[in-house]
Amino acid sequence: MKLVKFKAQFFKRLTPNFPQSEITAFFKILIQKYLGIQPVDLVLNPDKNIKIKELEHLLAARERLFNNEPLQYIIGETEFYGYNFTVTPDVLIPRPETEELVEWILLDLKDNDTSQLKILDIGTGSGCIAVSLAKNTDAKITALDVSDKALQLAEHNAELNKVTVQFVKSNILEMAELPLKYTVIVSNPPYVRNFEKAEMHQNVLRHEPDLALFVDDDNPLIFYKKISELAYKSLEVDGVLYFEINQYLGDETVNLVKEAGFKTVELRNDFAGKSRMIKAKR
Repeated sequence: MKLVKFKAQFFKRLTPNFPQSEITAFFKILIQKYLGIQPVDLVLNPDKNIKIKELEHLLAARERLFNNEPLQYIIGETEFYGYNFTVTPDVLIPRPETEELVEWILLDLKDNDTSQLKILDIGTGSGCIAVSLAKNTDAKITALDVSDKALQLAEHNAELNKVTVQFVKSNILEMAELPLKYTVIVSNPPYVRNFEKAEMHQNVLRHEPDLALFVDDDNPLIFYKKISELAYKSLEVDGVLYFEINQYLGDETVNLVKEAGFKTVELRNDFAGKSRMIKAKR
């Protein structure tokens, strides 16, 4: 099949489901991934023949997109904070607002000698936070998760990005205390209430892991309460706790963190103006 013909069929198939701009972005990424060519090549060589094996990959990807599977899972990778990460349906796809959380931490640490710091990432998933912090500091970084598959993937991503992170399997809700004293503790725990599913896209609901997303409607801050209590006991003097949070529960989360003992708590909006991050100083 010629490239120009595949493009026409690709757009026709996906047009009922996506805006043209998004289909264009999908197409560019897929032809670069499976054909190793840039979009300009379509202009220069529209009659390029696609090999059978390459066409099989492209057609399979098109159908997975049609069925609302996230592109990141289809190609098996994504970019976070300028670094490449492997992703599978065993972990959440890293979000731009989480990049902002990493940026906040790094800005706060920029004038420090980070070689003496200890950082803990709770609920690491793909390892995007821990790995990005390891790329930009000399701190000793530990990352926890309850999922074996997530930890395996996070370890792979640390190797992929050539950093050292200690990964530990642990259920934070069952921990009585944290193993060490830390300078920074960061967490992006599950925080979406079940009734909020109605607001979410099908590609998230059908493909991303429930374990990393959802909490019971009657106890939505369960992870924040537990982590705040553990962090207050385990942070060094002047240590800092950072959270990504549910945009609808900003005030409630701030109050909960204060109840755990933190006196200075800052709520910050993300790039879209939503309350999505908290910083609490020990």
